[in-house]
Amino acid sequence: MRILHFFFLLLFSNAINAQKANTFIKPNSDDNTLLWQISGNGLTKPSYLFGTFHLLCKDDIHFSTACREAIANSNKIYLELDIDDPATLLSGFTLMNMKEGKKLEDLFTADEYKKVSTYFKDSLKTALGLFKNMKPYFLMALLYPKMMPCKAVSGVDEAIASLAKKNNKEIKGLETMAFQASLFDSIPYAKQAEELLQAIDSIDKSKKYFALLNKAYLQQNMKLIETMLNDPEFGMEENQGILLDNRNMDWIGQLKIIMKNEPVFVAVGTGHLIGDKGLITLLRAGGYTVKAIGNK
Repeated sequence: MRILHFFFLLLFSNAINAQKANTFIKPNSDDNTLLWQISGNGLTKPSYLFGTFHLLCKDDIHFSTACREAIANSNKIYLELDIDDPATLLSGFTLMNMKEGKKLEDLFTADEYKKVSTYFKDSLKTALGLFKNMKPYFLMALLYPKMMPCKAVSGVDEAIASLAKKNNKEIKGLETMAFQASLFDSIPYAKQAEELLQAIDSIDKSKKYFALLNKAYLQQNMKLIETMLNDPEFGMEENQGILLDNRNMDWIGQLKIIMKNEPVFVAVGTGHLIGDKGLITLLRAGGYTVKAIGNK
């Protein structure tokens, strides 16, 4: 009976959405928007693409009426990970550790380890020993809140997941935690440790860069975001294939099947949308019409 009730609600909500005009989903005057509509190439209903930022001041996270309407008009919400699944978070704790019992002390000289340990103790109020087996890239994530101009921080992905649940939308993941953790195994741990040290040494410079990137995101300045991410001093060109390009190609393969079956709202890091190998370019190359939507 509950299954029947579920399908009735699903059909009813779809009927409402079919009748309701897309009042707020209108083309943007330029490409500076986080919200994009995907249509054409045989799709019976449009899907949507949205660029997220994994860490913002909580008070800065807002969603336009157009974005809310796009979510309402979608059957499912796809994020990079299904963060609504407790198993995803639980599996992360073990997958964050280095393979073969490798320890952080193995990656640093005695002086380097002392520097990292002192920073964690003095600035993060955390003992480095608690993370003795953790991959250095995951440790770097602990530095990001220190770069924020506020104490209350959150991710746009989490906020979208919350909004999706309020709309009774199923949340899905394009990847698993196991896959994301494996990406960091393909980058030598010694290289990760080196970059962790560099991040600590340049924390003040990184704060300024992070503040500019935050501002560009809030202004939806896609061109500036692309320029900043391509900056050789702060960009990721060395690992771009692993962290962006290869994943984009995999997602395109998934999305072609997913969007053919039903309209979805896809929310992934903004860095995945931009550039010659970004999702917008790849979707257009695949025959889809990808249109910038006003998101104010």
